[in-house]
Amino acid sequence: MSKTACPLDCYDACEIIYEEGRLKGSKEGYTQGFLCPHLNHYEKHQIIQKPRLNGSEISMNEALEALKSMIREPAPNEILLYRGSGNFALMQEVSEHFFASLGATLANGSLCDGAGEAGIEEGRGSNKNMPLTEVAKSDVVIFWGRNPHVTSSHILPLVKGKAIIVIDPVKTQIAKSADLHIQLKPHTDLELALLLSRFLYIEHGHDKEFLDSYASDYEDFHSLTQNIRIKATLDKIDVSLGQIGDLLHLVKDKKVAIVCGVGVQKYRDGAEVLRAIDAFAVMLGLFGKEGCGVSYLGSSRANIISPFNTKAPRVSKVDTDFSKFKTVVIQGSNPLSQMPDTLRVRESLSKVKNVVYFGLHENETSEAAHLVIPAKSFLYKNDVRTSYGHNGISFMPKQKDSDVGIGEYELSAYLCREFGIAIEDESFYIEHFKSFAQEANDGTLYVKGRENIPYQDGFDTENKEFVFLDELDLDTNESEGMFLISSKSLKSLNSQFERQESVYLHSSLGYGEDEEVVVSSKSGSVRLRVKHNDDLRKDCVLIYSGTKGVNNLTTSKRSFSGNSAIFQENKVEINR
Repeated sequence: MSKTACPLDCYDACEIIYEEGRLKGSKEGYTQGFLCPHLNHYEKHQIIQKPRLNGSEISMNEALEALKSMIREPAPNEILLYRGSGNFALMQEVSEHFFASLGATLANGSLCDGAGEAGIEEGRGSNKNMPLTEVAKSDVVIFWGRNPHVTSSHILPLVKGKAIIVIDPVKTQIAKSADLHIQLKPHTDLELALLLSRFLYIEHGHDKEFLDSYASDYEDFHSLTQNIRIKATLDKIDVSLGQIGDLLHLVKDKKVAIVCGVGVQKYRDGAEVLRAIDAFAVMLGLFGKEGCGVSYLGSSRANIISPFNTKAPRVSKVDTDFSKFKTVVIQGSNPLSQMPDTLRVRESLSKVKNVVYFGLHENETSEAAHLVIPAKSFLYKNDVRTSYGHNGISFMPKQKDSDVGIGEYELSAYLCREFGIAIEDESFYIEHFKSFAQEANDGTLYVKGRENIPYQDGFDTENKEFVFLDELDLDTNESEGMFLISSKSLKSLNSQFERQESVYLHSSLGYGEDEEVVVSSKSGSVRLRVKHNDDLRKDCVLIYSGTKGVNNLTTSKRSFSGNSAIFQENKVEINR
């Protein structure tokens, strides 16, 4: 029996017991003895067994020679490393060390949470997350655009017996048992947050002592919220005054955790949405107190110093123009599925002379690559894992040997040797990352310096006070069409595992079950079969992230703040 950790891009970052060839959830710490469906069936999903060059299988030695030629042929500024988060552990960054030292270009920005993080930082001065341990101490939990049964199932045991409020355009599983579900119109979370703050002030529910100390501009913020016409806004967001009152009644004088998902910020003004939700939490006085706060995504690298050289020119992950490069190395990512505006991405990538795919699973990008190099799964290499959902750190020692694939360190070390770039032994980097671990009283490991209750002494702004929004530019989003929702699926994680193949619509819209329809937007279209889902609003179209062709519909424009993709900005229409 040996302990390791999950490498998947997930809030929970579970610790795993590997015993007799089986993965089991650790009963200690955050994992609580159970694993998600992805890990329960992890080794049933086929991985790439052999390298390929132009469609023909080759040996690993031949693949490494081909890769070396593809890197040596162009000038360094004509080479791009596009690294994703298919594996979320810390050693994955070692490849950036090689390419940055070579003088190549790297990618930055976010396909996930960047807009929301930018808004949090604008208000608080930093993005220090409320960890799961504190949610367990709350009286009331607001799941705002978060579907925990799908994206963070290990929070569910922690919220048993608490008052649950769900704010989500979809009647999710937790919404069906919640004390209150507000099924608002998509892309109106900003208006709802502002109205909640306004009515909280009117009803004297705001924490005046906290605000006077850490958010003294709250009177000006209240004046700003008065610019919203109440009845018109309630009609627009499809929320009743009674629901506003019910929510404020449930949170009054309680320890409240607001647990946010990324869907609320998949728009150009996504930063403002999270900043407004934060402002409501500030008005309640939720920061710096046990069992209170806003849980979004913290930085998994917080308080971790990288040992790698990653200083390099950067291009945005959101709208990369691949055609500017002669060699593109894609690691742990599937841009031909997961980048927005797929038709543009496909055209851009088709103009690259050498496309290299380095990953575990076959997908649209591996099919289009000239050179395919299979990676090793987390069971066959050493690594260290941190989380953006809690403060834990987990060690990931190799569990067994495998002749299939090559690890990130092994590949990077080979390239460094061939190109005369200095690199330390793998053990040096592993021990470096382990040095940031500290043991808690219960034996669990956490990252040194991370706070369980952040902002106890005020916010990380110059004057220690929260910075409220000081102007409003509300996007009415009244253009023709239906709202696109592209949330995570229970059976897939983005484009990994069992990907969905359908579009989900309310049955009252008149489309037959399994009827083939064309979903289109101003960016493109996709042909899918209909599945009925009456948990949706009638003005919504649900296509799960990772569904083939879903990002034909999305725009490659970026958020106003945060250099982030805005997957739900385009409205769509359905045609037979």
